[in-house]
Amino acid sequence: MFSVKISRIMVEKKRSGTDPRPGAAGGGNRLRMAERRSMFDLIKKIISGGPAAKEQGRGVEDNIHLAAGVLLLETAHIDDECTAEEMAHVIATLRSDFGLSPAYAEELLALAGAERDKALDLWQFTSQMNQHYSMEEKMALMEAVWRIIFADGRLEAHEDHFAHKLANLLRLTHKQLIEAKLRARGRRAS
Repeated sequence: MFSVKISRIMVEKKRSGTDPRPGAAGGGNRLRMAERRSMFDLIKKIISGGPAAKEQGRGVEDNIHLAAGVLLLETAHIDDECTAEEMAHVIATLRSDFGLSPAYAEELLALAGAERDKALDLWQFTSQMNQHYSMEEKMALMEAVWRIIFADGRLEAHEDHFAHKLANLLRLTHKQLIEAKLRARGRRAS
């Protein structure tokens, strides 16, 4: 009974020309040609550096900034209190490392806060860093993390654990983690 009903539906689609399956009467070939044409146009725009490529590049850059903002905010909140010094370091890092305007940095922090609140883990953010950041950029981010941790003048065990976990997610070695820590501590002392 069920297979008869499906057969009737398929026959009706073939007659009306709305069956999108390959080789079906009418619809499938027209749909595929339109898809190919639009895909070809998109590829041409990307290759030629047209608006699609620029928008995509800007979107990736915004996503990286957002991911970094989330990681920096998580660092500031890791001890369940975000001091004014820690937040000042987060804002200063976003502005100096990414060259953001004050207004854009504030907007980014608001978005990063919302993303941080709904995130289940840090992997989605560190994954973007691993895809788009060089080793030097990840080291600079790790140094910024240590500066935020040291902003209140003390290093607590859970902050140290967080830094180690983050370094692992960023695919940094223990030696690189310690180098970033020492640079951040040296900057704080000077």
